[in-house]
Amino acid sequence: MRCWNLPGGRVLAVVKGDITAVKVDAIVNPANSLMIMGGGVAGAIKRAGGEEIEREAMKYAPVPVGEAVVTGAGRLSVKAVIHAPTMERPAMRIPLENAVKAARAALNAASREGFESIALPALGAGVGGLSVRDVAREMARVARDFEASKPSVIVFVARGNEAYNDMVLGVKEALGGEGGECPARLRELV
Repeated sequence: MRCWNLPGGRVLAVVKGDITAVKVDAIVNPANSLMIMGGGVAGAIKRAGGEEIEREAMKYAPVPVGEAVVTGAGRLSVKAVIHAPTMERPAMRIPLENAVKAARAALNAASREGFESIALPALGAGVGGLSVRDVAREMARVARDFEASKPSVIVFVARGNEAYNDMVLGVKEALGGEGGECPARLRELV
């Protein structure tokens, strides 16, 4: 786990783990506009939290890339799931700009809801075909430039060592520095 300080006293943490088990207010589903939660992170969220998450999300469909909707979290321990589409239909290859739009939409939704903490996977790095490093770099830039005070804790969650290392490299490219030890309160997130 590594942390970087962001403007306004906010913190960006990069952790290795399972996004469905991170102790934050809300987790982000890199959705498709139809809100079908099939594979990848969406499928993992549906399996861990229950099909009611997908059913609720589908009521909002279609949701364009660049917008996000908030639903309940079913059996998950978080307060909500933020569905931020990175693609129009399931399993599309996407441009990096879609991940940027989805990250911005997710942070806006978290801010609107008053969430203090949010966890994001590498948006579009799975079925979207983007590299974890590129996505992490762009998501870190979005987090750095985000002007609202909430969420004050932004967590990037990597599944496995390779993804974690790539995520750290991407964040370093965006924010500089090696990152540091995380505050004790954040070490309990995973």
